[in-house]
Amino acid sequence: MQEHFHFTTDRAKIQKQYAAIFFFVSAQLSSIQMYLQRRNRHLVKQEDAVVIAIHILGKLLGFTSERAWHRFVTGNLFTNGSFLERSRYNRRCRALRFAIKWIRHELAKRGQHHAYAVVDSLPLPLCHTARMHRVKRFQEIADIGYCASKKQWYYGLKLHLQVTDQGLPMGYVVTEASCHDRIAAESVMTQIPHPYNFGDKGFH
Repeated sequence: MQEHFHFTTDRAKIQKQYAAIFFFVSAQLSSIQMYLQRRNRHLVKQEDAVVIAIHILGKLLGFTSERAWHRFVTGNLFTNGSFLERSRYNRRCRALRFAIKWIRHELAKRGQHHAYAVVDSLPLPLCHTARMHRVKRFQEIADIGYCASKKQWYYGLKLHLQVTDQGLPMGYVVTEASCHDRIAAESVMTQIPHPYNFGDKGFH
């Protein structure tokens, strides 16, 4: 679906989202600038704030393919060819992983100002159901759990998420499949607390 995202999304809206994220990133970078010093800083084609803002925007829009996201960026945001080529962009993202993680956390903290947060979980199966009693991989961290929405047992892990009413992730934790939602929710909701949290009956 992301391959054709630019055909169904208003380009002006995406550019406005990018500008808002870039402004936020630029303001936050000053707090950690001392950790980003590089000898060849004056030679970079794109400043750190641009690379970080583009990376975060891609995650918020749901892109999972680096190739598709880079093609979208060069076709919708930097149409004059001024953006980094894909391999260099990916290297810059890896080099800036500390800054990206820190800024994403700061961005998530803004979710405290949203009307409410939603807590939910989803299964992360690691094998087909028919093999779950024979599989030996990841036994130290995975086990058998029940997915109520699909009404089936599975072997694997479980992802517990807290998101804002706008879909912005605030916190998460990965547990074994058998972990009760209520227990994991306590851990998730303490990462960035929100006064109003909603969840289904599994969290009661």
